[in-house]
Amino acid sequence: MKTIECNNVDHTQQIRNAADAAEIVVLVGWEFYDVETVAPEYPDVHFIWVDNATSAPVANVLNITYAQNEGSFLAGYIAAKMSQTGVVGAVGGEDTDTINDFIVGYTQGAQYANSSIQVETVYANTYDDPAVGKECALTLHEKKADVVFQIASKTGDGVFQAAQEKGFYAIGVDSDQKYIADDVIICSMMKQVGNSIYEAVSDYISGDTSKWGTTWVADMATGFIGIGYGEAGATQQVPDSLKSEVEELAKKIVSGEIQVETTR
Repeated sequence: MKTIECNNVDHTQQIRNAADAAEIVVLVGWEFYDVETVAPEYPDVHFIWVDNATSAPVANVLNITYAQNEGSFLAGYIAAKMSQTGVVGAVGGEDTDTINDFIVGYTQGAQYANSSIQVETVYANTYDDPAVGKECALTLHEKKADVVFQIASKTGDGVFQAAQEKGFYAIGVDSDQKYIADDVIICSMMKQVGNSIYEAVSDYISGDTSKWGTTWVADMATGFIGIGYGEAGATQQVPDSLKSEVEELAKKIVSGEIQVETTR
């Protein structure tokens, strides 16, 4: 396996460089949108584009998107149940359909828990500046938000810093982030990106390429979307009774009894 770092330049050429050297190419990042035109040049190479999708199906491209709205519903439910002020917040990396897909699910989940909950949102307009994330979180805290969901990658590290300084709770994103600050991070909305890629590659190795040419939505039913509470021994703020409620809600989402709103 070979990893190519693009460092924000030459994404199109790096797609070709990877395709020249491998039979499976995994692309992580929206910047690889030219896979739609490059992939047909390499019909024997199978591409996986993570958390993005081509505008139309491409025979040798598997798009994997994630039902982050479903996991965010559960995060919102937990936030509302844990809030003492009746106000919860979210810090988004930017005002886009993808980030707002988290937010609509989060808002719906919070309102499912408490119809009178107030949900405040701030957009950082950056994904790699913790100082901005901290200021956004402080702004939300000034509005009485006592649980803040970070949806801003590295910028979200500042949300955790603010939570520790001011004594409010935070929710992590994408992976189980509780280890970063288990005194304030009560849970994380998890997307099992690595496991979804592993399943796709395993299918390919076994001769099953049926997912290619499609957009595969890794949702809660696949097991690749859920809530994490940290590893064994981590400080726990969410009571077991609430965790049980969340498990029951997850079942209702999988069964279709609860339809989670989406921007996609």
